[in-house]
Amino acid sequence: MELTSAPLHKGQVPWRGLLLAALLLAYWNSPVSAQVTVEAVPTHVAEGANVLLQVHNLPTTLQVFYWYKGDTLADSNEIARFIISSSTNSTGPAHTGRETIYQNGSLLFQNVMQNDTGTYTFHMLTANFDNPTKSLQFYVHAPLPKPNITSNNSNPMEGEDSVALMCEPETQNTVYLWRINGQSLSEGDRLKLSIDNRTLTLLTVVRTDTGPYECETRNLVSTSRSDPLTLNITYGPDVPIISPSDTHFQSRTNLSLSCHAASNPPAQYSWSVNGELQASSQELFIPNITTNNSGSYTCLVHNSVTDLNRTTVKNITVLEPVTPPSIQVANTTFKELESVSLTCDSQDIGISIRWLFNGQSLGLTDRMKLSENNSTLSIDPVRREDSGKYECEVSNPVSSERSNPIQLNIIPDPTQGSSGLSAGAIAGIVVGCVAGVALIAALAYFLYFRKTGRSGPL
Repeated sequence: MELTSAPLHKGQVPWRGLLLAALLLAYWNSPVSAQVTVEAVPTHVAEGANVLLQVHNLPTTLQVFYWYKGDTLADSNEIARFIISSSTNSTGPAHTGRETIYQNGSLLFQNVMQNDTGTYTFHMLTANFDNPTKSLQFYVHAPLPKPNITSNNSNPMEGEDSVALMCEPETQNTVYLWRINGQSLSEGDRLKLSIDNRTLTLLTVVRTDTGPYECETRNLVSTSRSDPLTLNITYGPDVPIISPSDTHFQSRTNLSLSCHAASNPPAQYSWSVNGELQASSQELFIPNITTNNSGSYTCLVHNSVTDLNRTTVKNITVLEPVTPPSIQVANTTFKELESVSLTCDSQDIGISIRWLFNGQSLGLTDRMKLSENNSTLSIDPVRREDSGKYECEVSNPVSSERSNPIQLNIIPDPTQGSSGLSAGAIAGIVVGCVAGVALIAALAYFLYFRKTGRSGPL
């Protein structure tokens, strides 16, 4: 049997259309309610601090809400409830006196303890019997204690010992970091860290590994750092250095020598001269020395912990100061082109000799020669420019003296000219000059007669 639609009378509306319109209007006008959410602020909290359990998007139909400890709604787990209509609250069996409930749904925990860590449940009763439940968690961490560093070797020896530094105490969920001289430290050729970073091992320590070292502990809520630890690394002694570096000293002065060697603990010092012990100190002082004090000076250093010895030897020579020399010469006046010999006479030995001309160090020319020990200066041939004051200076490593000056006078040779040119060259220059003058006179004479119109002599 087919169903047919009855004809519509004018002004009538189909009932199915009315129903659809009503459903659409209801959908369009119904508010879209946001999802209720809960969160702990913060999720990780230090023991003794506060944490707030917040609720977002409370429904308008809310009548009562509850907070429970744990994930079940047992009466014994109720912390507190809030009644919207009367704006009143009441506490439950799980209330500790540190929780405060607020009208906006939040629950404040004050002075939290580690046993507060766990799950908390928010439960609601609404007018439309939609009673949702939400849960959250937060975690309470004990504040980190101040760490300290322990060492397995209190006096390691350079080049021989290794040292293990441990950051104490061991705590759960903790990150360990190390610093040396205030800078972050990481593994290297001689530095090794344990898997948990609690132990730092220094392989074959050297003197620069003294530190200071610090260890730092961190967790999600706190940071703590140890007091610095400095290692006492024994080393040395190194080869000693004797000061001053001079090896020659003047007699009748005071000799003061000092010896130093890097060492920990500080080295013990002793001095010997020519094999005989002189002093057990870092300094050696001998007043008013003579040439008899020349010899071998030895500084010996000893480290009582490493039981090592080192020595340095300095050979010292004590010299008498030189006496003033004198210049020996046959004459002080010479004719140009003659030969001259000047001799520096000194009674001292082991000296150096140098010559001076007019107060400046003498520059040798191809006409000058010095003897093997520089004591004799020969000039051959001598020229007028060699006239001047001559001095000789003698010196040893501790003193120097100059002679009185000798004035050499060189009589010029007329055939040499003042310029030092040969006689033929000078004669050529004279002839050239005379010819030039004659040519200029003739030219002037010719120009004069040409201007006056008179004829010159035939």
